[in-house]
Amino acid sequence: MLIDKSTSRPGLPDAPTAAPRRRHDDAPDTATLFARLTTLEPGPERDAVRDELVTAWLPMAHRIAGRFRERGESLEDLRQVAALGLVKAVDRFDPERGAFESYAVPTITGEVKRHFRDRMWALRVPRRVQELRNKVRVARRELTQTPGTPEPTPADLAAHTGLTEEEVNAGLEALESYSALSLDAELSTGDDGYSLADTLGGSDSSYDVVVDRESVKAGLRRLPERERAILYMRFFEDMTQSRIADQLGISQMHVSRLISRSCARVRAEALGERVAV
Repeated sequence: MLIDKSTSRPGLPDAPTAAPRRRHDDAPDTATLFARLTTLEPGPERDAVRDELVTAWLPMAHRIAGRFRERGESLEDLRQVAALGLVKAVDRFDPERGAFESYAVPTITGEVKRHFRDRMWALRVPRRVQELRNKVRVARRELTQTPGTPEPTPADLAAHTGLTEEEVNAGLEALESYSALSLDAELSTGDDGYSLADTLGGSDSSYDVVVDRESVKAGLRRLPERERAILYMRFFEDMTQSRIADQLGISQMHVSRLISRSCARVRAEALGERVAV
């Protein structure tokens, strides 16, 4: 007995067949032009064929650029970057290796992604940190695909990516570093609101005083006892030169000369200069 295994049945329409993959409207047939390009030597004729190919495929480059809109870069700039990737694809394409579209799409996409990676950071960060950022971003998205899933911890991200927790933390910090925060940004919305600039420290002159004091200690110890006493009375007890002169039984002019000579000697030794004996 023969059994009809056909899927067609009387009174029923034939089963639909899979539709062939549709080519994009911006994927022209330029095989002839590429074949001609490979036979031409550098010169005006080759440049004209190259320009014709770039013009023909430019709508595809613009379509790829459109995928990256709403990411902080203008569409016109993205189209310029995509056009640069298209030119690179035309120059490097080998017609014997397949269809141009299969080669051009990843080349142009890679050029646009490279633009975001290298040019869109407000602060220049090492390539290694950028890669950690991308790995952490993808891992966090994969771990939170199910609704209601809690935010993954650094340990969860490290287990998912194979990174160390230290590397994960660096990637998490980089996620917040894609753009810079203005110093005028308000950090508090209350009555006592303050900006980021208000939290920055200022120069502390006390550090310079400490350095100066430590620098002159040795020179002060080498001064004669009377000169040390005069400097102490003048600069630590805030005595006038006339009062110092009365206490030591010398003239005020002599006190002034001793102070000037002692300060010059200590200063010279602190600066490493040779003092004349």
